[in-house]
This record gives sequence, structure tokens and C-alpha cells, in this order.
Amino acid sequence: MIPINLTQRPPRSPRVRLGGFVLLPRMLDKCRADLAGTIGEYKYGCPLDQRFLQFTGIDAASLKSVVATGAGDSEVLTWVLAHAKPAREPWEIAQWSAFREQATPADNESRAFVSEQVGKAGGGEREDIATWFDYLDFDDYVSFGGKP
Repeated sequence: MIPINLTQRPPRSPRVRLGGFVLLPRMLDKCRADLAGTIGEYKYGCPLDQRFLQFTGIDAASLKSVVATGAGDSEVLTWVLAHAKPAREPWEIAQWSAFREQATPADNESRAFVSEQVGKAGGGEREDIATWFDYLDFDDYVSFGGKP
């Protein structure tokens, strides 16, 4: 797979799914960019990536070693499904993904951080940025020239 250059464009939205998993395609984009030295300001294994890793019981370094072989998305998904501990049923993956997609900053510090970042980017008092995924999509968009 050709890694994307995350200094030129953002990774896939956290909403994009692979095998039903949210976050996984974004995480793979960051992993490939990290391996290529083009990750820019993004972080592979960030706290949001950790949510996926905890749910699947997979280690970030192990996943990275699979990606380093040049495996495509479907090959990585096959590996994830084979190595998840515990193994997850499709309904569990769907339920977890739906929950993650709706997750909001749960504490005052996190809510203040999101509000501050949105304000710094020119988003003012936008009321449509409520979930972590809303914030990441907004941040990716304005970071690469979009207007808030």
C-alpha cells in the first residue's frame, strides 16, 4: 500500500468503517504514514486509537508490524479478526462502533479543550460539534484549509 502523506491531507474520518470497526481505517492511515515518516502532527497510538486497541485486545506494536509488511486494509482486517482477544461477534463490533461514534468529551477538561480548539480555528460558538468524531472531522477540515 502507498502511504498517504499526512502533512498534505488528513487521514480518513474516524467514522469510516472497516469490517464494521470505526477508527480502524484512520488508524491504519496514521500507521502507514508513521512508517513512511509522513505522519506530520498526527499520532499513531493516540488515546482514541487506544479505544480500538483495548476493544480488540491488540497491541499497537503488533498491528504496526503487520501494516509494515505492506498488508492492505482487507489483509489487516483479517489479521485483526484472527487476533482479537476476545474474539468479537459482528453485533458487538456494530454496537461498539455506534457507541464510539456518539461518544462525547466526558469531563469538563475535555469539553473545555474541544471548545477552545474550535474557537481557535474560527469555529466560534458552533453547536454542531458535540462528539469526538465531530471534533476530529472539523479539525481535519480546517487544518487543511477548509473554512469553519
